[in-house]
Amino acid sequence: QVQLVESGGGSVQPGESLRLSCVASGSIFSISAMGWYRQAPGKQRELVAVITRIGNRNYADSVKGRFTISRDNVKNTVNLQMNSLKPEDTAVYYCYIRAMGDYWGQGTQVTVSS
Repeated sequence: QVQLVESGGGSVQPGESLRLSCVASGSIFSISAMGWYRQAPGKQRELVAVITRIGNRNYADSVKGRFTISRDNVKNTVNLQMNSLKPEDTAVYYCYIRAMGDYWGQGTQVTVSS
């Protein structure tokens, strides 16, 4: 059984920052990729950022230069630092890992509004 627990969502004003964190626990032998997806109302879930075990990163064009993903391979955690948030970043953010299968967190709401 694999569990992903997210934290750090909330409501902020445009231009502010948030930091999302996700801890993976359970029967995990090796995590290859860790990342964050998001889903806004009425839209499909989309990739925000992903990081491989050796630190290669990939970002959605819409967040490049504003968001930074990082991970701790010992603690099985992945973080997403989100700066200069915009209203269009409003969505439910899901933690994701690939470890002999794909696993998802329950989601955390991020709302950016003035």
